[in-house]
Amino acid sequence: MLKKLLKATAVCLIASSMFTISAQADALKGQKIIIKKLKKDCGFTGAVLAKKHTQDEWKAKFESKTLNDEILEICPKAKPLKNSYLPHVYDFLYNYASDSGNVPSC
Repeated sequence: MLKKLLKATAVCLIASSMFTISAQADALKGQKIIIKKLKKDCGFTGAVLAKKHTQDEWKAKFESKTLNDEILEICPKAKPLKNSYLPHVYDFLYNYASDSGNVPSC
């Protein structure tokens, strides 16, 4: 009985740790950051920015820690974003990428 309880607890811990990263990032917060920090300097909306790449391309930029560099390449007048903003901005860009079929309201 104790073995089953320990196994169940371990499975729950592992499963919950897998969802922590996605639970921490927020596409709506990313949208607000883009509107506040990038829209004026870029000259276009977050929707336009997100459509510059596919989901896989945005994911690769985020995982290789070059997301800020890519944003600055697309929007040379913009200032680098704080590292704490990047997961939220990435979540927005990923959710509204060119191959996502989603359209944001910004």
